[in-house]
Amino acid sequence: MSFKIVVDSCCDLTAQMRKDPCFSVVPLTIYSNGSTFVDDETFDQADLLWSMKQSEAAPSTSCPSPQSYLDAYRSGDQDIYVVTLSALLSGSHNSAEQARLLLEEEHPEVNVHVFNSCSAAAGEVMVALKIRELAGSGMPFKHVVREVEQFIYRMKTLFVLETLENLRKNGRLTKLQAVVTGALKIKLFMGATPEGEICKLGQALSMKQALGKMVDRMAEDPDHKGRTLAISHCNCLERAFQVKALVESKCAFSNVIILEARGITTVYANDGGIVVAY
Repeated sequence: MSFKIVVDSCCDLTAQMRKDPCFSVVPLTIYSNGSTFVDDETFDQADLLWSMKQSEAAPSTSCPSPQSYLDAYRSGDQDIYVVTLSALLSGSHNSAEQARLLLEEEHPEVNVHVFNSCSAAAGEVMVALKIRELAGSGMPFKHVVREVEQFIYRMKTLFVLETLENLRKNGRLTKLQAVVTGALKIKLFMGATPEGEICKLGQALSMKQALGKMVDRMAEDPDHKGRTLAISHCNCLERAFQVKALVESKCAFSNVIILEARGITTVYANDGGIVVAY
């Protein structure tokens, strides 16, 4: 049985990964400063970053419609695995679930499962790659679902942002926290709860210190050993390689991959942001 992995566009797949026919990307849409950006192959990160900097209002996003997901699902007798943004951060997961119900009415014989990544960006990529590994090995559908759900439960997502402005504008931070960090130029080291909500893990006076704290936390976590680390960066490739080098000097990951932020990650990570998952 063949398989398909449908992801929303916050999954920062590399260009090489996107060439794999098992992947299908359903785009979200971004609205900033009067302009519309579809998070697909036409997306221009530089244009979006410039637009966000010019606007005092927060950029907004809209999730794919259930019909968009349904169109991606219609694929004959393939097993279909779906990976979405954290359900607590976006309506993408709900749209994917609605489409699943519609597909099961049309084709009850098709296997389809929607995974709530409880993450974003690098985290979604990690989930998608895990599905490809297991499904590609010939593992039965139900076993893949069980293994991947356990993988999501154990997965860690951490991030450090150069600026918190978009998170503040979108209400992802409390007003007081945003004011304090903005006034003192504090860099927050943050992560995702097991349920997929954003939480503060620490703070530092510089980006270098905050990234160092993030790497130290990974090094102290015994669960990281032998796993793959994914690093999503927003317009800061050199910083991503610096994090990779620091990780390789302190941690015991088996592999480190670097990813470029697509549109939705760009909205929330903003210029200079780093998101990691393992």
